Amino acid sequence: MLAGPLQATPSASVPLEQVMAGEYALQAGQLAEAAHWYLEAARLAGDDALLAERATRIAMLANEDAMAEASLRLWRQRVPDSLALRAATATLALREGQLRKARRELAQLLEVPDPQAWRYALMALAGGRDPAVVGQVMGQLVDQGAIPNELLAWQEFGRLSLRLEQPKLSQRIVDEMVRRFPGEPRVAVLRAGQLNQAGQADAARTMLAQVEPRAADEPEIRAMLAAAYQAMGDFSAAARVMAMGAQDTQSYGIRASLLARTDDSATLTSLYRELSGADGGKPDPARRMLLGRMAEFLKRPDEAVAWYRGVPGGPERAEARIRLAAALYELGRADEAYAEAHALQNDAGSDDDARRNAYLLEGELRQRSGSADGEIEALSRGLAAYPDDGALLYARGLAWERQDRIDRAEADLRQVLVADPENVAALNALGYTLADRTRRYQEALELIDRARTAEPDNAAIVDSYGWVLYRLGRKEEALVELRRAWGLMKDPEIAAHIGEVLWVLGRRDEAHRYFEEARKLDPENRSLRRTLGELGVPAAAPAPAPEPKP
Repeated sequence: MLAGPLQATPSASVPLEQVMAGEYALQAGQLAEAAHWYLEAARLAGDDALLAERATRIAMLANEDAMAEASLRLWRQRVPDSLALRAATATLALREGQLRKARRELAQLLEVPDPQAWRYALMALAGGRDPAVVGQVMGQLVDQGAIPNELLAWQEFGRLSLRLEQPKLSQRIVDEMVRRFPGEPRVAVLRAGQLNQAGQADAARTMLAQVEPRAADEPEIRAMLAAAYQAMGDFSAAARVMAMGAQDTQSYGIRASLLARTDDSATLTSLYRELSGADGGKPDPARRMLLGRMAEFLKRPDEAVAWYRGVPGGPERAEARIRLAAALYELGRADEAYAEAHALQNDAGSDDDARRNAYLLEGELRQRSGSADGEIEALSRGLAAYPDDGALLYARGLAWERQDRIDRAEADLRQVLVADPENVAALNALGYTLADRTRRYQEALELIDRARTAEPDNAAIVDSYGWVLYRLGRKEEALVELRRAWGLMKDPEIAAHIGEVLWVLGRRDEAHRYFEEARKLDPENRSLRRTLGELGVPAAAPAPAPEPKP
C-alpha cells in the first residue's frame, strides 16, 4: 500500500529537513521513525496532500495507528473526497476495530460511480489485519447489496474471501454471483474453488466439468479451468483441459509440465512421440528446447542431451547449453556436465548473462552432488570473473547459510546491498537469516521493513516479517502476518512457521493442521523438518478421541 517516492521537484514550501530525515529512516528500515518525520513534514507543508498521503501510508505500514490517524486527518483536510483517502480511512478503521465506521466508509466508496471505486474498497479490505474481522465486514456489505453489479468486482471479492479462508462467506458470495450472472463460466470456476476449500472436491469437479465444453473454443476459459484443477492438485485433469482446442509450443509445454507432475507417463510419452515426429529435422529452437525438457521429465536424459545439442544458434542456444549440462549430470556424467559448464564460462563469444548463469548452474550441480565446498568454489570463480555480481553473491550467501556459516552469508548479502541498497531479495534474505539464525532481531526487523516498504504484499517478505515478530516475542502479531503470507502463497515454510507459532501458543490441534499442509506440499522441506525436530512434534496428529456412546 505504500506509495512510491515523491516524483515532483520539491517546492519552497516542502520542509526538506523533515522529508530527508524521513527518507533516511525509511532507507534504514526504521519505519516508526520514518512515520514520525513524515508526519512532521506533512504538518509543516501547508496544503501538500501528497506528503500527508505518504505520511499516512508509511505509518500504516509501520503499524503506528495513532500517527496514521493524525496523518489521515491532514490528508482529509487537503483532499477531502479522494478514493485513496476513503480506502485508507476504511483500512485504519478495520485495524482499530471500528467496524461500523469501516462498513460505512466502504459502502460509501462502493456507491461512487467511478469504475475504479470498488478496487479501492477491495484494497482497503485487503489491508485489514484480522481475517475474521475483514470477513465480517465483507459479509455485511454483501447483505447490504453494496457490491456493484459487475462480474469482475464480484469475482475479486470472492477471491479475497477464499484467501481469507472464510468458506461460509465464499459460499454466500458465490451463491449471489450465480443468481446475478447465471451461466457465466467464471462463476462456476469460483464456486468450484469455494467447494474445494470446504472439502467438497467431488462437487467442485462436477462444477468444473459443466464448463469444460467451452474450453476448446475459448483459450481464456481453458486456462481458468486448468488453473482451477491445479489448485485442487488434479494435474491430470488440468493437462486434459489444456489438450482441448488449438495447440502451440506454449500450450504443449504447459501440458508436458502438468503431465510430469502426475504418474501418467503413458500420456506424456504419447505427447513426446507426437512432437518428436512433427520435428522432422526442422531446426525449430523453441520446439527442440521443449522436447529436451520433455525427455528430462520422462527420465530420458540421453535423448534430452541429443535435443539440446540440436538447438541451432540463436536466443535459445545459451539456455540449451545450460540444460545440456544439467541433462549430462542426470545421466551420471558429472565430469562432462562440469566440462560443459566450464566451456560456457570460458566462451568469449557468449554474452555475460549466459556465462554468469553457467557458474550458477555449476554451483547448483555441486550442491546436488553433496559437495558444499565445490559449490562455494564454483560461485567464487564466478565472482572472480564477475566481481560484485549480485546473483552470484546472493547464491553464495545462501550457500554459506546452508553450511551454517552465518558470518560469511551476511558478508555476501551485505555486499549485494552495497552495490544495490534497495535489492529486495537481499534485504529479505539477510533480514530473515538474522531473525532465524541469530538473536539480532531488531536489526533483522529493520532490514525486513526496508523490503516491506518496497513490496508490502510479497508473500515471502510478509512471512519474514511475521517470523521476526515471533522471534521478538510478539506471537499474536506474528500469527496475523504469517496467516496473511499463507493467504498470499501456499508455501511449506510459511505453513511450518504458522504451525510453530500455534504450537507455542498451546493451540496444538490447529498447529498440526498446518504441519500437515506443509507435509503435503513438501515433506522434505528443510524448515519443516527442523521445526518438527526442535518442537518434538510427532509424525502425525493424534487421532481424536472417540465420541462417548449414549
